[in-house]
Amino acid sequence: MAEPAQGALKTSHNGRRRWRPQWTARMALIPAMTITIVCFYGFIIWTFVISLTRSRLLPVYKFTGFDQYVRLFANERWWTAMQNIAIHGFLFIGGCIVFGYLLAILIDRGIKAEGMFRTVFMLPLSMSFIVTGVIWQWVMNPGLGLQDAVRELGWTTFEFNWIVRQDRAIYTLAIAGIWQQVGLCMALFLAGLRNVDPNIWKASRVDGIPIWRVYLHVITPMMRTVFFTVFILMSAIVMKAYDLVVALTGGGPGFSSDLPAKFVVDHILNRQELGLGAAGAFVLLCTVIAVISPYIHFELRKARDGGGH
Repeated sequence: MAEPAQGALKTSHNGRRRWRPQWTARMALIPAMTITIVCFYGFIIWTFVISLTRSRLLPVYKFTGFDQYVRLFANERWWTAMQNIAIHGFLFIGGCIVFGYLLAILIDRGIKAEGMFRTVFMLPLSMSFIVTGVIWQWVMNPGLGLQDAVRELGWTTFEFNWIVRQDRAIYTLAIAGIWQQVGLCMALFLAGLRNVDPNIWKASRVDGIPIWRVYLHVITPMMRTVFFTVFILMSAIVMKAYDLVVALTGGGPGFSSDLPAKFVVDHILNRQELGLGAAGAFVLLCTVIAVISPYIHFELRKARDGGGH
């Protein structure tokens, strides 16, 4: 009779041991979950509620339906900002992925002074977007930047005045953004390349396959999860882009380089249009979800199907 009692005691004791770590971990997550629910989802709901009111300088809970959304969609500046974010997003994300991957491949091939090159490419990442914007504003200033320097060397017809041209100003944001973030993309891609099985390269050399074909047809498909990570990170930067616009172009000339985040902040803080700004913020969130969700679903389903095989 003593042995079963001892066994039950051990089982109960082990059960308590298993119970304590599980609930300790769950209890530790409660503060983080509470902050996430209140500060993220709570403010999303609050923003939507405010967008249904006549709020201007301060919140006023007098609901007017979707009047603010009607005003928003009739605002020409809003559509200019939405068009600009599509252009900026395509150029910025595409440029970061292409140049970051190419730089990672070059470093992965074992170039000399690899540490120095990695430091040089990662250095802009240590700067804020405000500093990056100010630097590139100097570089692109026609009177004292790159254009003036080249003309001083004798090429008097050289022009690089995109920052003051309405049809080119949006491209300057992509140039400055790529310059700052390409180092991060390079580091992520390089980490992925360094995890590739060395036997793949041995087999390709035995078969006489060109290096570029190995990268294109073998390595790149294996890096799908890294591409996915880079895409999500760069997309987040595009959607919340504000400080780079303010420091580099100010949204100008006119509103030619305006982006939705600047539109929202300007209307909330400068124009005392809290309801209209909240409507713009909620539409931007819905746009992000609509654009990114299919890609996320495709990648997660592909990873799940691949894991099943």
